[in-house]
Amino acid sequence: MESKSLSKAAVRQKSCGGRQRQRPVRLNSTAVSIMPETGQDHPEARPQTPNGCTMISQKARYALRALTALAQAESGSSMMISEIAVQQCIPKKFLEQILLDLKRAGLVASRRGKQGGYLLLKPANAITYGEVLRLIDGPIAPLPCLSVTAYRKCEDCDGEQGCEIRHVFARVADATRDVLFSTTIADAISSTNSEHLLRA
Repeated sequence: MESKSLSKAAVRQKSCGGRQRQRPVRLNSTAVSIMPETGQDHPEARPQTPNGCTMISQKARYALRALTALAQAESGSSMMISEIAVQQCIPKKFLEQILLDLKRAGLVASRRGKQGGYLLLKPANAITYGEVLRLIDGPIAPLPCLSVTAYRKCEDCDGEQGCEIRHVFARVADATRDVLFSTTIADAISSTNSEHLLRA
């Protein structure tokens, strides 16, 4: 069974070379750039644009793609790590660590045996992009003083209430969270399928 899935996925693997570029996450045609909040160290550094704006990490992208693959699997069926790796163009060793992180967070479960592998433990319509990004990359906010989970006053702050910069980026943070925490894995799959139908 696995060999058939791998053979189908192998076709997709040939085009993996073009998936190395970092791009903003696009949800509902909106590009979302996320900057990390200081005060927390993360083993996977996030890539940066020339102006210093930090995008989501490759690890987070892989996690989202792995969850998407599991969400698209037949109901109740599991997928082998090697199958997900080939289908989604993810290094197998890296994927193993990502799936362990997702398992610890209660998003996926593993099965042993001949029909073993990974499957979603939490429904795809209950897993949000914000939840996954916060799990993998850490807090989400353009400024440390706007963090929900790792608040820290800015070093040069002389008063948050009168800070024009904070007021502007508070709206950015709210809009970003609204998109990320209201968009599920299932929503993203549905949106992508709808776009394909419109182009057909």
